[in-house]
Amino acid sequence: MTDIPEYTLNDGTTLPALGLGTWPMDDAEATQAVAEALELGYRLVDTATNYRNETGVGRGVARAGVPREEIVVTTKLPGRHHGYEETLASFEESRGRLGLDYVDLYLIHWPLPRVDRFVDSWRAMIKLRDDGLVRSIGVSNFTAAHLARLEKETGVLPSVNQIELHPLFPQDELRAFHEAKGVRTESWSPLGRGSALLADPAVVSVAGTLGVTPGQVVLRWHFQLGAVPLPKSSSPERRRANLDVLGFELSPAQMAAVTGRAHRRLGGDPEVHEEF
Repeated sequence: MTDIPEYTLNDGTTLPALGLGTWPMDDAEATQAVAEALELGYRLVDTATNYRNETGVGRGVARAGVPREEIVVTTKLPGRHHGYEETLASFEESRGRLGLDYVDLYLIHWPLPRVDRFVDSWRAMIKLRDDGLVRSIGVSNFTAAHLARLEKETGVLPSVNQIELHPLFPQDELRAFHEAKGVRTESWSPLGRGSALLADPAVVSVAGTLGVTPGQVVLRWHFQLGAVPLPKSSSPERRRANLDVLGFELSPAQMAAVTGRAHRRLGGDPEVHEEF
């Protein structure tokens, strides 16, 4: 079993340096994948209401036989439930589907600035944390301006911002803002889902030099940035390989080679994307 390093968040809780993504698994797939991943050594599992697999994730956590206090379970608030009371009710629905007494990390999935209720949801999440139902609270897909507004209006910064991050979209400015504010960066789509990133000649070349896979190179890139990647895989062999990124290191030149290309988003723009 691999021992995964941990980061201490700005609220004093800890977060493993690598986790398991579960979108777009269904409940049955998630049950098996989560249980097997926890047995391999994963300790961070990521789901969301809109993934529609919280029940399966909860079953996988129960099936693995790993002590509950060792596992960080993340889920996310959907856009249709933005608002103070709506957030409290949505959380209880998620907690029920997961079958857990508490959730380790609860995130606002998208800011939905046109709807403009994310601050109300954030106030509700602060209450959930203060009540002991959530250990850490954070956001996903928030810009620096959204984060600054949360801090200004509530005095509480998120512990985590989960954003699209990969060598095709390295998010230098937002990561620098996170660093300055003590917000930990998590990476969704860390392997550039839907792109040809893993076949990129620079990535393949670095992998060949180090005797590892292109996927391992990219995950190591995240690790060296201090970001927490959440690769999804239904394959036990790939989950094992994804976990094995601690035994080698990328040189500064290799980090630059992996990053050195035209950058572009693969997912939605948080300023306009709406997901309810």
